[in-house]
Amino acid sequence: MPELPEVEALARFLTERAVGRVVARVDVAAINVLKTYDPPVTSLGGLEITAATRRGKFLDLDVSGLHLVIHLARAGWLRWKESLPAVPPRPGKGPLALRVHLDDGSGFDLTEAGTQKRLAVYVVPDVEQVPGIARLGPEPLAAEFTVDALAGILQAAGKAQVKGVLRDQSVVAGIGNAYSDEVLHAARLSPFKPASNLTSEEVLRLHAVIREVLEDAVGRSVGLAAGELKAEKKTGLRVHGRTGEACPVCGDTVAEVSFADRSLQYCPTCQTGGQKLADRRLSKLLR
Repeated sequence: MPELPEVEALARFLTERAVGRVVARVDVAAINVLKTYDPPVTSLGGLEITAATRRGKFLDLDVSGLHLVIHLARAGWLRWKESLPAVPPRPGKGPLALRVHLDDGSGFDLTEAGTQKRLAVYVVPDVEQVPGIARLGPEPLAAEFTVDALAGILQAAGKAQVKGVLRDQSVVAGIGNAYSDEVLHAARLSPFKPASNLTSEEVLRLHAVIREVLEDAVGRSVGLAAGELKAEKKTGLRVHGRTGEACPVCGDTVAEVSFADRSLQYCPTCQTGGQKLADRRLSKLLR
């Protein structure tokens, strides 16, 4: 799933390539991707893209006062093309969900792999009309995201596991499954530790690591072409998605906990005092 660094890089990429261009037309190949219908997506035609920004994991294109808001979900992606076919795509064929043509012939496709169709597109006059944006928590790279602000968030979360707190978009915006694993590994914290149990030193360390991990990922991603961002993300991850590999810090084997629709990775030596966490999926099978 694209998270804060990748969406930030996409926003800056589109700022260079799309801002200042006029939308020639929008082709919809999968009607289910549209989550709003008034104003219709066709109303973007003839309007100029004036800004491309990020809100959490949402991409926001300001199109002369209307906002084309995109949430790529788990398997969605934006594919930039210098030249798009003139013939409209056939609905329901392949991963293509929506195509945006610009006045110079370039544009981008929104695609989604897999069977779980969660890619979401909104056309709204006010971004706060998008439910996911309206309930976003603070941006972790914003000035107001201070150590005290994080401490308050963790105390309010009570006994909720710190991994889940970091992933909750209504609590902290933009951090997903992958970067929460990376942050907790760098902060030497168990993903299952109750949020309110963190010591002052651990909160301070967690705050610093959140900024370091995200700023480093943004730095590596910005300037890359849209098609290179997925590979860059995978290359930069130290524990997430690396089950069975050696931890780059201590050399222990990266372990995994699996759930119904996702998994987390961690280093037992760095994060849990050498203890292996129970695999939730395997535990259910053994009951």
